Amino acid sequence: MLMRWAISVVLNAIALTAAAWLFTGFYLEGFGTALLASVILGILNTIVRPILVILTMPITLLSLGLFLFVVNAVTLMITQGVMDESFSIAGFGTAVMAAVILAIINMILSRLVKDRLT
Repeated sequence: MLMRWAISVVLNAIALTAAAWLFTGFYLEGFGTALLASVILGILNTIVRPILVILTMPITLLSLGLFLFVVNAVTLMITQGVMDESFSIAGFGTAVMAAVILAIINMILSRLVKDRLT
């Protein structure tokens, strides 16, 4: 269980680093900052995200699930607010685009790692 969580944190940190490389408005000071942001994001995804998903269920259903990217962007913005200036996102649009990229990268990395572990 702990190993799976640690792998998830590292994969998410890699995805955050890739997003920082892709977007000029998405800044990470280094991989250590990405790891810390990944841990905070994981905690927020466990506590805050389910509440947001429930509250936005009607609009999520109307958008066929695409509104979940907005929910993910909100959790990214909260993560940025919790951290210091070593992690910053220029605006909400950048956060939404980064949420899309993070979802894609995390999906690819998770499948690669799952294939290796099984």
